[in-house]
Amino acid sequence: QAQLVQSGGGLVQPGGSLRLSCVASGFIFSRFNMQWYRQIPGKERELVAHISYNGAAGNYTDSVKGRFTISRDDTTSTLFLQMNNLKPEDTAVYYCARPAGNIWGQGTQVTVSS
Repeated sequence: QAQLVQSGGGLVQPGGSLRLSCVASGFIFSRFNMQWYRQIPGKERELVAHISYNGAAGNYTDSVKGRFTISRDDTTSTLFLQMNNLKPEDTAVYYCARPAGNIWGQGTQVTVSS
């Protein structure tokens, strides 16, 4: 069955960088749009970035524009989120997702703190 397995994340100081990865299996990754979400405890899950199936476009929420980059490698069925100049308000659990069929990764904690 379709599955998304995440890696990356952790603790980083403000201004630092992290890269999240999400490996897909059980479906033809190159045929699907993909997304990254994040969730802060007590708040709704927020769409962070979107990339189309052909990688031609990446839409970002305003708070991460210019700092985060979504990308994909269809040869390895992997979705990435490069996060630069991280801020404390970026602290959240991050999820990768395939909107079609509502498929989610397991989530990974990102904590930005000095």
